[in-house]
Amino acid sequence: MSSSTRRMTRAVRVGDVLIGGGAPIVVQSMTNTDTADVHATARQAEGLARAGSELVRITVNTPEAAAQVPRIRERLDALGCRVPLVGDFHYNGHKLLTQYPECAAALAKYRINPGNVGKGAKRDEQFATMIECALRHGKPVRIGVNWGSLDQALLARLMDENGKQASPLDSNDVMREAVIRSALESAQQARECGLPAERIVLSCKMSRVQDLIAVYRALAGRCDYALHLGLTEAGMGSKGIVASAAAMAVLLQEGIGDTIRVSLTPEPGGDRTREVQVAQELLQSMGLRAFSPMVSACPGCGRTTSTVFQELAQRIESYLKHQMPVWRESHPGVENMRVAVMGCVVNGPGEAKMADLGIAGGKGRGVIFRKGEIIRTVDEPEFLSALIEEGDRVIAEMEGREVEPYGGDDALIPIQSL
Repeated sequence: MSSSTRRMTRAVRVGDVLIGGGAPIVVQSMTNTDTADVHATARQAEGLARAGSELVRITVNTPEAAAQVPRIRERLDALGCRVPLVGDFHYNGHKLLTQYPECAAALAKYRINPGNVGKGAKRDEQFATMIECALRHGKPVRIGVNWGSLDQALLARLMDENGKQASPLDSNDVMREAVIRSALESAQQARECGLPAERIVLSCKMSRVQDLIAVYRALAGRCDYALHLGLTEAGMGSKGIVASAAAMAVLLQEGIGDTIRVSLTPEPGGDRTREVQVAQELLQSMGLRAFSPMVSACPGCGRTTSTVFQELAQRIESYLKHQMPVWRESHPGVENMRVAVMGCVVNGPGEAKMADLGIAGGKGRGVIFRKGEIIRTVDEPEFLSALIEEGDRVIAEMEGREVEPYGGDDALIPIQSL
């Protein structure tokens, strides 16, 4: 997607990360540890950052948790992990931010849910207290509305107003409007307290795909704040991945969204970094960002009864994932490399030719292509080592180093004979 189709928003700086203003779409995630446990939270935050999460949100819900936030920041710094930490506040955030100023200072951004700030007259006072803390410490704020914890007073007011209309809206439409209104009115209230628009990020989390699309389309048309995208309570496994991708891909294609989180429910004891990987793959598949070399692989059919190429694709994926932390620093641009692992002589050669590096074949033999040219023919036991060797040559070319031509004795066998 060209940058001209991106919805232009105000740029918000969170630590060293820029959200909006035309900056690359930011990937973020959230820990699920008890924040009072410094070791566990720092370890998971560091793991998420290593996996590619550019912001990490932590729960700050108790005095014990708030007291440990500076220790978590110190531990991450000692590990060389500079990922900005976002504090997630509900119900008692006004107390925690004022009573634990070191916590307020250690966090790079605060997340405030307008529906969980307080009720009645206390709501405005407690919301203002949190904004004043953000001003005192120079922090940006995400005003994060969630349909499951929507301000019930606002919803009741809009329902009453709707009931008096000659042609009332459907109750679901009123609920969507209440979510949007909560975000916009809270942002206006924050600005009246002195918080600049350049330090405000908005989100309106919904749990149904069509609701999320409709709400963000409307929100994008009514403001120029940076927007955080995410389907809340997306679910586990493939359901959560598909639902999140279906909703966010539509919005991202329309240029809506400056930072995303894929909220996956992990298996008990499962890897929290999975949601980071999915977010990266979503952005890379859409051509919006590049994080790691993309591997195209043959899905298999009756012509490919062997699992050799499936296993090869899996091993190449693992190799690239393992190498990326090093390559990211030493080989800028490697994340744009395309690799094709094709176990078919029908579409395989064409796919392999289009990639920076590819292999196609069958019956125990494979032809390796590099940038459209046939480089060599290898036997099945050499598939992995040969691909890695040629991959290193591609890396060398990116560095501008001289690459010696392959001098092997293998004859270049025509594709048709494989």
